Amino acid sequence: MSDWAEDRIKITDVMARYAAGVDNRDMEMYRSCFADDVAVHGFGDEEVHGGDEWTAYVIEALKAYGPTQHMLGPTLATIDGDTANCRTDVQAHHYMANDPKTTLTLWATYEQVMQKIDGEWKVKRHELVSRGVRVQTDQQ
Repeated sequence: MSDWAEDRIKITDVMARYAAGVDNRDMEMYRSCFADDVAVHGFGDEEVHGGDEWTAYVIEALKAYGPTQHMLGPTLATIDGDTANCRTDVQAHHYMANDPKTTLTLWATYEQVMQKIDGEWKVKRHELVSRGVRVQTDQQ
């Protein structure tokens, strides 16, 4: 297998671990996706710096939700050596913790820069570009 194909698979695996980690609340898996000095944009008013700081932010944010499901489209990656510019579409369903009959659905794109660090691809820059949000209450 070519290095390019192997890198594409590994980059896609980062995003699969991202979704599985957050949805399964496996924050060690989730944290493994990020570089120690990651910069995160678009998830709130402030930029978040650092993998540990970002993971702590997500742990706190998840308290508002019960089950979640992040469905990712294929990752488009332009690889240049040990750096890749990536785009992954996401549709994420969130059941509200305090009202499980209410769901929040997010349509967005993750725009990322990934870097190969010690042979592993990590998210170095992570940005959420929201396409829309819908809150729906089940009337049954």
